[in-house]
Amino acid sequence: MTTVLAGVVGWPVSHSLSPRMHHFWLHENAIAGGYVALPVRQHDLSSVLAALRETGFKGVNLTLPHKEAAYALADIADPSASASQAANLLLFRDLQFEAHNTDVEGLALSLRESLGEKATGIGLAVVLGAGGAARAAVLACDRLGAGQICIVNRTAARTDVLVRALSASVKAKLFVAQWNGWETHAPQTRLLINATSAGLNGTASPDVPLELLPGGAAVCDLVYSPLETPLLARARAQGLTSIDGLGMLMHQGALAFELLFGMRPNVSAALRAHLEQALRNGM
Repeated sequence: MTTVLAGVVGWPVSHSLSPRMHHFWLHENAIAGGYVALPVRQHDLSSVLAALRETGFKGVNLTLPHKEAAYALADIADPSASASQAANLLLFRDLQFEAHNTDVEGLALSLRESLGEKATGIGLAVVLGAGGAARAAVLACDRLGAGQICIVNRTAARTDVLVRALSASVKAKLFVAQWNGWETHAPQTRLLINATSAGLNGTASPDVPLELLPGGAAVCDLVYSPLETPLLARARAQGLTSIDGLGMLMHQGALAFELLFGMRPNVSAALRAHLEQALRNGM
């Protein structure tokens, strides 16, 4: 029986629940495989990926800060990776890197699961951030039929790059607002997504005026450690729908698991309970 080797590459990567999630599925489905966390600095990414390919790895997931760099290194890419110009999964095909982006569909599935019918036809969505996760969030909102998507980031140059990269791939109208200037759009916002790393591991969440959002709006934080970030705690206190990052993690992970290990695992209540327990235990 061939043992399939895979992992997740990031810097830092100790916070990642991906190894626990994939090992849960490997055990549940009696698949011979291994999945490890690999801390890799940005300037070492290319050489480490080449070494992992030579070592016999099937592929790796990518997390902060490597998603855009991984796409740039790829020889071929799936439509979601090409549209976002970011990859959260590289498969090693002989001498080629094959880029995939399961974040897009993973987030769309998570939002559909959490919002039900409200997930379809969102009028205005606001995405905080301009990195690889933000690109996936924009594409996911577009798949759900958002009419307009506002991108908010502290660095205007990165925001402009994102808009130029994605404009041809989405039906929604994309526009940019300054970090302290999107409040004028808040009363029309139906979905706010934090696609930055702010809030991760106890750091401060984005300080945005949730009190200006309309009743019935939803706030999604792609950070899942802690499970309830300060941003989501504020949203819940205001009676807004709060969506944590664990749903996206599980759904994108199931898509990646199928590409790595050959079968689609279940995104189940048992898996969520297992991951929540890991978070309560400090990973």
